[in-house]
Amino acid sequence: MKNIKKTLAKAGASMLPFLPMVALAQEFGQINTFVGRITTFINNTLVPLVFGVALLVFIWGMFRFFILNAHTDDGKKQGKDLMIYAIVGFVLMVSIWGIVNLLANGLGFSGEQIQNIPNTPTR
Repeated sequence: MKNIKKTLAKAGASMLPFLPMVALAQEFGQINTFVGRITTFINNTLVPLVFGVALLVFIWGMFRFFILNAHTDDGKKQGKDLMIYAIVGFVLMVSIWGIVNLLANGLGFSGEQIQNIPNTPTR
């Protein structure tokens, strides 16, 4: 019996940080808005920035392969490696971007506001 009480006390203490979330459960629309804004920032700012950097790395690899070190095998290998890394980066970014958007849309964080959230009854 003492072990059960200790376990329940530990579980209650571990849930203590989440009490504000329970108290603000009716304001889920604000959480949805916050997650929607983060998703929009990632999709509209960070993803194009990372794609731009990967494109620059690919172009720099092409420059090294065809122009800068076209006469040496070692320079061509370095340029080819940069281009391969950039292509692998493109594939990974598109895959991860698609998975994140699929999860966000599947969980309902697609930027839409949730309507008709049930409220507690009032007197």
